[in-house]
Amino acid sequence: MVELLVAAGATLVSAGAVYVMAAARVVKQYERGVVFRLGKLRSDVREPGFTLIVPFVDRLQKVNMQVVTMPVPAQEGITRDNVTVRVDAVVYFKVTAPAEAVVRVEDYRFAVSQMAQTSLRSIIGKSELDDLLSNREQLNQGLELMIDSPAVEWGVTIDRVEIKDVSLPETMKRSMARQAEADRERRARVINADAELQASKKLAEAAKEMSEQPAALQLRLLQTVVAVAAEKNSTLVLPFPVELLRFLEKAQQQLPPASGGSNSSQG
Repeated sequence: MVELLVAAGATLVSAGAVYVMAAARVVKQYERGVVFRLGKLRSDVREPGFTLIVPFVDRLQKVNMQVVTMPVPAQEGITRDNVTVRVDAVVYFKVTAPAEAVVRVEDYRFAVSQMAQTSLRSIIGKSELDDLLSNREQLNQGLELMIDSPAVEWGVTIDRVEIKDVSLPETMKRSMARQAEADRERRARVINADAELQASKKLAEAAKEMSEQPAALQLRLLQTVVAVAAEKNSTLVLPFPVELLRFLEKAQQQLPPASGGSNSSQG
């Protein structure tokens, strides 16, 4: 009798161990468990840790709650100003409602990928080339709203969308390079012309001052001679202006008469 009880107890223990092994499940920290009982969704979502299900009746499906980084393949399109471009992007999203992500859509990753590609092509057609190159922040926000609207129904939240690269045809790159060079040349010419205008004003003021003081012109001539002589040229040709003769003549007339001439006149 005792042996039968021991055997029955061992059988029960073995059966219990087999049941626990078949029913035991472990949900990781970054996961949530969705339970289907006979094909029907259970309302309770299993939290991380050790959990039990009914063997052969329940089915536990684990859903990853981490942020997913999904690259969007490059999409080719024509912008609003008729320029052909190729644009690729990256989408950051995560599951916020695990039951909705399992029940409402067959594969939420594939659904988000297709929605991102469609939205990216739509953004290309609605934008101009300058916006794609310099106003990406606003385009990222618009792209995020376009993807997030249907994704909310799937239990998915879009964290961020970033446009990675915009590829242009080689002809367009050369045209943009020529445009940039022409713009830089235009700015250089404007700066040079402005400098010439300022210099001409200063020269006009200097000429006005020199016209009032003839000696200043002669001093400027001598300074020029000194500057030219410093270059160590073999031959130096110095013009002799008539104004210098007039200046010397006036200076001679202003000198007092010599004392020897007055004595001879008295004799």
